[in-house]
Amino acid sequence: MATRAYSCGMVSSGHPILYSFRRCPYAMRARLALASAGFTVELREIVLRDKAADFVTASPKATVPVLVLPDGTVIEESLDIMLHVLGQHDPEHLLRPPHATQEDMLALIAEFDGPFKTALDRYKYANRYDDADPLNQRDKAAMFLHRLDDLLAPQVGFFYGSRPSLADFAILPFIRQFANVDRAWFDAGPWLHLLSALNQFTSSARFAAIMGKYQKWQPADPPLWFAVRAVPNAHIQAENE
Repeated sequence: MATRAYSCGMVSSGHPILYSFRRCPYAMRARLALASAGFTVELREIVLRDKAADFVTASPKATVPVLVLPDGTVIEESLDIMLHVLGQHDPEHLLRPPHATQEDMLALIAEFDGPFKTALDRYKYANRYDDADPLNQRDKAAMFLHRLDDLLAPQVGFFYGSRPSLADFAILPFIRQFANVDRAWFDAGPWLHLLSALNQFTSSARFAAIMGKYQKWQPADPPLWFAVRAVPNAHIQAENE
């Protein structure tokens, strides 16, 4: 996990600080992990077109999410944040799904962070890339959707079993982003299991809880606490009884 030291020193509140942007799928990942783990953080909502100076100081690459720990350690990658948080507390066993190892999940996530995300960006933001054919890029990305649909077919709503895993929460925010480019086209696609899983995810109380709307953070603002608590699935509770 890549980390760096925050040059401004310790976090004065004693709680981690999460720099976030509501609609960013990478930031959604971090908030989902924090909610599952039951962590309380100070949330600082960033406007990407007008980034706060404190945010850029903490993380010069200036992309969300960024988690600043109380000792000044900075974690700058969304998957690293998920792994750090869940490594501290994982009540839903997101790192230990029934039908996969952590290595299996990380390999799947790498496919979506790599070639899938490359195609997604050139589909959604074709005008930012020279000679990008959005429909061709959509077809490239769609190849990965079939892989997920096949994973879901023998399971019960999640990629690796009857309960969510790290892979579900790392990948589904990007499937949502892909689907929303042309929702009618996506909904008519041949990935019925994936469509059901996405709808289950986006209509869940969990997703609503991590998608609260916040004003842009200003340095003079009092702390805004993100303290969402996900309720573990009933079968997880039964396993622990």
